[in-house]
Amino acid sequence: MTVSRLPLTALGLVLALAAGAGAPRAQQAPAQTNPLPTTTDPGAGPRSGEAPQPPLPEKAVPPAPPVAGARQTLVQAPGDPSDVDEVTLPAKPAVIISGNAKWDAAVPSLRDSFARIESDLAKAGIRAVGRPIAVFTRTDDDGFQYEAMIPIDQVPDPKPPGLPADLRFGTTPSGKALRFVHKGAYDEIDQTYETVTAYLDAKGIIVQDAFVEEYLTDLKSASDTGLEVNIFALPK
Repeated sequence: MTVSRLPLTALGLVLALAAGAGAPRAQQAPAQTNPLPTTTDPGAGPRSGEAPQPPLPEKAVPPAPPVAGARQTLVQAPGDPSDVDEVTLPAKPAVIISGNAKWDAAVPSLRDSFARIESDLAKAGIRAVGRPIAVFTRTDDDGFQYEAMIPIDQVPDPKPPGLPADLRFGTTPSGKALRFVHKGAYDEIDQTYETVTAYLDAKGIIVQDAFVEEYLTDLKSASDTGLEVNIFALPK
């Protein structure tokens, strides 16, 4: 990792893409003055003395059912890698474990933390409903401290016996946030953060001293080019 992953206040990490003018609407086609004649036979009308028949109701199209077992993201609408979204993060119940790692071991450390949470949840019969999240609470040249969390259906009360003491319940980060999307290897995520820093510096936006990564695909290796990550920064 590079110096671009220093604490947000030190780097002035501040998100949002240059607010450009909205895309012009597509030009509508002019109305047809001579529409084509219909070739549909209208059929016979009601006979003399008969009341007209009401039209048959249109058959409602049911919404597509959710994918069984699919994990929810913090924001339902997907992000655009070429843009920045202003979103509102909901506070969702989550299981959390704290950790720290060197930058060159970021992916293995985060991956192992998520795997441990998943295993403990399964043993306790607690249902995970969201994608893995890492909140980076402190960073420097050598490494970082983080909170790994996975959203759950609800916090059990009381706490199930057998859960490790360092595994705790809490909520995911919430409030107004700016979302960037990183697609590509985790080894290259610093380039996305450099874009974030430059943009926010230009906008003069001050954010909290923590940034959030939500992993839309599984963390496999630092070189996995199929990785997709939502990066959130919460303005002060």
